[in-house]
Amino acid sequence: MSTKNSFGTDHLQLPDHLREPLRQHIEELRQHYLKNDWGHRIGFGKRPALIVIDLALYWTQPQHQMGSNLDSVVLETRRVLDAARKAEFPIFFTTFAYDPADPPNPNRKLKLSLQPGDEPLMQIDPRLEKRPSEKLIRKPYASAFKGTNVLDMLAAMSIDTLIVTGCSTSHCVYATCRDAKDSFRVIVPREAVGERCELMHEVNLLDIDIDLGDVMPVDEVIQEMGKFA
Repeated sequence: MSTKNSFGTDHLQLPDHLREPLRQHIEELRQHYLKNDWGHRIGFGKRPALIVIDLALYWTQPQHQMGSNLDSVVLETRRVLDAARKAEFPIFFTTFAYDPADPPNPNRKLKLSLQPGDEPLMQIDPRLEKRPSEKLIRKPYASAFKGTNVLDMLAAMSIDTLIVTGCSTSHCVYATCRDAKDSFRVIVPREAVGERCELMHEVNLLDIDIDLGDVMPVDEVIQEMGKFA
């Protein structure tokens, strides 16, 4: 029997009897796409950068509305961060640009429980030990590119490869990969992304791997990063 994800929210995990059939079906879908010339590997370019999506306390502490157990994602992201620091890659972090003075959003799909005074919840998880030289992007939307100057900064440094880690796979990670793919090679270390829902994670990770970038084991990503050190 396959084990469940090491991250997420308990009641949003797949039932044990569905997990292995789903993963088998996903692999069958992958093979189908490959036979139809989707999902080719793009690999690393010459100038990589790393972006860590939304691993702030509001998402990494389960007691908060948007939080879940992301311990393994944080730890695997830290491994990728350490490799990026050793190779002297540009490193970016994102968090939600929460401002209690913002006008109401017309999207009523989610009612955030944030209140004035909750701004510290947007701080990056201290386990990642963000450095002053690592840029923090406060983004108002799911994608790290929408409403920010991330694209301008990456272009100014001649970046051609973007390594994407963080949460959540189906929302902010996916949106960032979607916007990045037309300008950069996108690399996603599999164990360094995650979210609360196992099904949404698995399906969107397949979509990313088929259409947007290379989903690779963390160990392989770190090995490739070591070639730049």
